[in-house]
Amino acid sequence: MCNLSNVDVKNKCIFVRVDFNVPIDDNGNITSFKRIDETVPTIDYLLKNGAKIILCSHLGRPKGQKVESLSLYPVFKYLENIYGSNVVLWANDTIGGTVDKIKSKMKSGQILLLENVRFYKQEEDCDKDFAINLAKGVDIFVDEAFAVSHRKSASNYGISQILPSYEGFLMQKEKKSLCLNDKKKPILAILGGAKVSDKIKLISNLIDKVDYIFVGGAMAFTFLKALGKNVGKSIVEDECLELAKEIMNKAKNSNVDFILPKDVVVSTSVDNENNATMKNVEDISSVDMGLDIGEQTILELKKYIEKAQTIFWNGPLGVYTNKAFENGTKQIAISLAKCSAYTIVGGGDSVDAIEKYNLEEKINFVSTGGGASLKYIQNN
Repeated sequence: MCNLSNVDVKNKCIFVRVDFNVPIDDNGNITSFKRIDETVPTIDYLLKNGAKIILCSHLGRPKGQKVESLSLYPVFKYLENIYGSNVVLWANDTIGGTVDKIKSKMKSGQILLLENVRFYKQEEDCDKDFAINLAKGVDIFVDEAFAVSHRKSASNYGISQILPSYEGFLMQKEKKSLCLNDKKKPILAILGGAKVSDKIKLISNLIDKVDYIFVGGAMAFTFLKALGKNVGKSIVEDECLELAKEIMNKAKNSNVDFILPKDVVVSTSVDNENNATMKNVEDISSVDMGLDIGEQTILELKKYIEKAQTIFWNGPLGVYTNKAFENGTKQIAISLAKCSAYTIVGGGDSVDAIEKYNLEEKINFVSTGGGASLKYIQNN
């Protein structure tokens, strides 16, 4: 896709695929505006240069059904508050005669927000006719939805096959910030979360890009078991044990430090926080479930943080939503906020942790993409 700055948009109708998949509480209030605010530079640029803007997004997983609680109307009210009621228009649908009529009457400098595009099953099916309907009356497509850029849907991939297509400023920023090839070394990757299978390719490819890899969270126990450790009732993907051995061997042969927890916080279950105990990984019993990294591991990881020039973090290092098992994630988040390295946080739960501890402003780059950020780093 071409750079948006290189196209004349005056009096043109611009279809912008954004990612306004924001959290909304039971009262219909948006609880985080980050994904909307990140698109403002592109919206402002198009308005300043006299474009007519169609904003298209999904919200949640309505699976092709109209779900009132997943309406984008709260997003419309937020945009209206920013730009004014004369600028921002609302369509109670995504395609059809009513939408086409609003499009035809739009003036330069106006914004039309469409209703949730996933209310139509054809969106996720990347239906060609649906994409053609989205493109009606439109001159140019701008992709500003990095978080869904790894998915082939009608409103991103489908419409890009029909219209001249450009990358928005957020898309450009995401790709530039997530590219590890041009970052200062040494580079440390901190990986957490539950499933090794979700991140096998990422970990394998990171070995060619980074100097140190730390694996925590539930993922660590698959690697520890592959080394012959007793991991008790900890989450393990037995089908990934051989892959875990291959990855550790690849790291060793590539002179990449592959770091696993030396101690962990265990309990008999995630619900039994009163029984939380710190143990060396050598001492895990058959009834123990590993739920956080321990103090010794935190100290070791902090030493790697201090000597790294670039740090990429994806995935919590324990069950951070439970106070008894949040210390590892919290301490490392604080260390990243204080360190001198260029810090990148990508992935839903790690971003959520950064926001939970009010550290977002102290991280160099917080990606709006979950799976998309991993996919991009994996393939670039």
